[in-house]
Amino acid sequence: MEMKLSRSDLGDLNVFMILAHHGGFRKAALDMDVSASALSHALRGLETRLGVRLINRNARSVTLTAAGEELLKKLEAGFGEIGAGVEALNRYRSSPAGRLRINVLSDAARLLLGPVIAEYSAQHPDVELEVVVQDAMVDIVGEGFDAGIRFGGRVPEDMIAVPIGAPLLWVMVASPAYLKGAGTPQEPDDLKAHRCIGLRMGTGAIYHWEIEMGTQMRSLNLDWSVVVDESALAVDVALNDGGIAYCLRERVVDLIGTERLNEVLPQWSSPGEAFHIYYPSRRQQPEALRTFITMLRRRGSGLN
Repeated sequence: MEMKLSRSDLGDLNVFMILAHHGGFRKAALDMDVSASALSHALRGLETRLGVRLINRNARSVTLTAAGEELLKKLEAGFGEIGAGVEALNRYRSSPAGRLRINVLSDAARLLLGPVIAEYSAQHPDVELEVVVQDAMVDIVGEGFDAGIRFGGRVPEDMIAVPIGAPLLWVMVASPAYLKGAGTPQEPDDLKAHRCIGLRMGTGAIYHWEIEMGTQMRSLNLDWSVVVDESALAVDVALNDGGIAYCLRERVVDLIGTERLNEVLPQWSSPGEAFHIYYPSRRQQPEALRTFITMLRRRGSGLN
């Protein structure tokens, strides 16, 4: 006899699927904006009704039982079909609806997203838009995001990636006061005698400054005076006479124009990958995301 599913059953099955994707109650609770204890109670109720243990619990994470693994595969297919059916209704709407979650690195957030979010939310009030600014690389599928924004070279290979604007220029900058006291570097090797601000990437590695002039290319791993994990902080340190920062020129173009910062070795500026927005290749692109990408690329065309 086929089991009849109630609204409560469907809700708890969705809880199980989200919990399985996140691998723990805390992350799943944050995603669903409920307490971890509420999720635990819902899952225990589901297991009791089904008469099968679905997960193995420990202090920090959960793992699926064999029954849980089998159920998850079926649920992903079934809920995927439900989601596709609901998404198809957007063709009959004047404006998309639903939930859209984007994970974006801080440089892209500061340079692109403010105007785009304002325009998007005004034109599409039925879309619940959430943007998480995070430089660390994340599994956007496992963390429940519809798309991510990173530099082109950092996009996972199994994703569909769409460029936003042109390649970006990386420069070295310092305050006039710092350069007056420490001297102005005339060639890359002079940087060894300066306070240079290291930048830790989202992968956890410290970035080696990549610079080039014509056909000459250098990768610099210096004795960093300080290491930060966000370029905005590196720029702020440089503004306060703390040394030389390496960043996107677009982030500091106004500061250079007002002479609060000076370019260091401008002939060694280096072009880099454009921002890309990416999303899973195995999913149909939601209408809400397609519209967001269109607005984002229009805004990104102003970057150079």
